[in-house]
Amino acid sequence: MSAPQEELDPKAAHAAAASGSADAPKAPETSADAPLELPGEDLATLLAEAQAKISDYHDQLLRAHAEVENVRRRAQDDVTKARKFGTESFAESLIPVRDSLEAALAQENQTADDWQKGVEATLRQLNTAFERNQMREIAPQPGEVFDPHRHQAISNVPSEHPQGAVAQTLQKGYLIADRVLRPALVMVSSGQS
Repeated sequence: MSAPQEELDPKAAHAAAASGSADAPKAPETSADAPLELPGEDLATLLAEAQAKISDYHDQLLRAHAEVENVRRRAQDDVTKARKFGTESFAESLIPVRDSLEAALAQENQTADDWQKGVEATLRQLNTAFERNQMREIAPQPGEVFDPHRHQAISNVPSEHPQGAVAQTLQKGYLIADRVLRPALVMVSSGQS
């Protein structure tokens, strides 16, 4: 008969393996147990390179932020200058009109015909200034469809025109670069009475 086998306590077997007894098999070391080694690279060198890259990226970020701020400031300046010089251009085109009016008033002993010719010439100068600055009239003719974006209705009146059409224009309106500067004042037809 063979010798009786001893029963081993599982805790005792684990303790024997941990203590490195000769009877317990050794487990191979895992990579977590071993120190991290990178062949040919020094960790201090890698850290220095990473810090240099971070510093470079931070510098680039600051420069980009400064550039965006400069572009924003330049755009604001451009808008301010455009408003200023847009008004200046329009004012410059009106100066000859004023000169003509002052010259007409300075003339003595003018006939009604001379006054009319002078006023017509001054009106041509004013129309030229309006055209140069993209300013156009809104002058709807009777029978045109009422446009609430370009016309301001004062009242409804019975007329021979269909309901909702312009019956009469009381005052011209004006557009400047397709934007309504002043709507035309109109009376709108309520249809035939």
